[in-house]
Amino acid sequence: MRNSAKTEILGAAPEGAGDPQTAARAVREMFTSIAPRYDLLNHVLSFNVDRLWWRRAARTFADILGRPDAQVLDLCCGTGDMTFALRRQAAGPANILGADFSHAMLQRASDKSVGTSLRWVEADALRLPFSDGRFDLITAAFGFRNLADYDAGLREMLRVLRPGGECGILDFGEPRGVMGKVYRIYFKRVLPAVGTVISGVRGPYAYLPASVERFPAPGEMVERLRRAGFREAAWTPYTFGIAGLYRGKK
Repeated sequence: MRNSAKTEILGAAPEGAGDPQTAARAVREMFTSIAPRYDLLNHVLSFNVDRLWWRRAARTFADILGRPDAQVLDLCCGTGDMTFALRRQAAGPANILGADFSHAMLQRASDKSVGTSLRWVEADALRLPFSDGRFDLITAAFGFRNLADYDAGLREMLRVLRPGGECGILDFGEPRGVMGKVYRIYFKRVLPAVGTVISGVRGPYAYLPASVERFPAPGEMVERLRRAGFREAAWTPYTFGIAGLYRGKK
């Protein structure tokens, strides 16, 4: 029932958002409000496991990142942690671009990247300001889940990928069994409370577990990738399924 109930879900829907436009605006406002403590909270609340996830995802695309002419886009990049993981995996100076629609997040990413070749652009993932077939690799780490229209986001990623290009979507999941029970207690009760205390803002950390519960289950996400036009769509679980990497090729 859980998977079939999610099939018709369009995208993220923060509390009070009645349509995709208000949902997108609410998400932008939430991330703007927590930008000053975003990095600290990510590391504290994940016990630093998030760093391992970013590195593992970047290593998955080592072949592409090893090409000096590769064009790479990190979508929904936030403060740039996945973007930096891609850069560390790249062989030599890589053409890596981070994109996000939160100006506050991008400002922090820019401050962290002084002295590097990384570039940043403020852009909506559903209306990317790039020509068709520009990128060899597009990643999105823990941001795709917040799009107001998941399928539209996949189609836009496919549009700006070159033939043979790949996408990687790293996001949260819901583990099963005993681990799942422990995880849900932490994720739905402890994490929102700690996040609210450290950030001083309640909304985003109450929204987080709800957004993960709403997000399509792995089987459905893989099917959405296929319907959007990706081939070789697959999901690899990380850390008992707490997170996982979705892949697809154009």
